[in-house]
Amino acid sequence: MEPARIPNIDHWPERVDLAAAFRWTVRLNMHEAVANHFSLAVNGDGTQFLMNPNQKHFSRVRASDLLLVDANDPSTLEGPDAPDPTAWGLHGAIHRHCPHARCAMHVHSIHATVLAILEDSVLPPVDQNAAMFFDRQVVDAQYGGLAFEEEGERCAQLFADPKKTVMIMGNHGIMVIGKTVAETFTRLYYFERAAETYVRALQTGKPLRVLSDEIAAKTADEIDAYPGQNDRHLSELKAILDEEGSNYAT
Repeated sequence: MEPARIPNIDHWPERVDLAAAFRWTVRLNMHEAVANHFSLAVNGDGTQFLMNPNQKHFSRVRASDLLLVDANDPSTLEGPDAPDPTAWGLHGAIHRHCPHARCAMHVHSIHATVLAILEDSVLPPVDQNAAMFFDRQVVDAQYGGLAFEEEGERCAQLFADPKKTVMIMGNHGIMVIGKTVAETFTRLYYFERAAETYVRALQTGKPLRVLSDEIAAKTADEIDAYPGQNDRHLSELKAILDEEGSNYAT
C-alpha cells in the first residue's frame, strides 16, 4: 500500500497521531455519540491546540479535519468552525492553565464512568494496571453541570499538580492528560481496562486483595519509566489502520 500523501497543513504528524486516537477510541467502544473531545497543544506554552470539529463522530475524524484553536482567543466560539462549547470550556481552560498538559482526552467510557458515580471514586491498586495510577489521579466531587467556561475553569484547577494525570469527573466521566498523544491514549486505555477489572471484582461481592501503598508506588514508577511502550502502542495502532486502508491520515 502506498503511504498516505501528506497535505500541506501545519502540525501534520501531530494531526495523524490524534486522528488515530479518535479512530481507536471507537474500536474500544469508549466514544459517546458525537460528543467528547481530545486536544493536543502545538506551540511552546501550550495555548494553541488541535481538537476535533464540533459533533463529528470519532469514526470519521481525519487528520485534516482537526481544528487549530487558540486558548487565549475569546472570539473562538464566534467563527463558522467553532468547536463544541463544552470542549472549548474544558480544553481551553486546561491549555491556558496547565502547560504540562500537552494532550487532553475526555470520554464517558463505561467503566470509568461507573467509577465516577461511586461514593468513593478513587481507583485502588487492585492489580498491576490499576497500580499505574497510584497517587496519579484526582477526583472532582463538585460536578456543576455541562462544562461551559466557568465549569471548565474550575476543573482545570484540579490539574495544578503535574503528577495528577487522570481526573475522575464525579457523575460525568474522565479527563486524561499527558505529554504526547501516545502517552495520553495509552493512559486512557489502561485506566478504562483497570476500571473494568475493579468494577467486575466488586461485582463478585468478595473481599479484594489491594496492593500496599509501597508496592503500588513502586509499580507506578516502574511503569512510568518503562521504555518505549507508549510510542510503540500508538505506532502499532496506526499500522493496523494503514493496513486496513483507513483514511484517518488524510
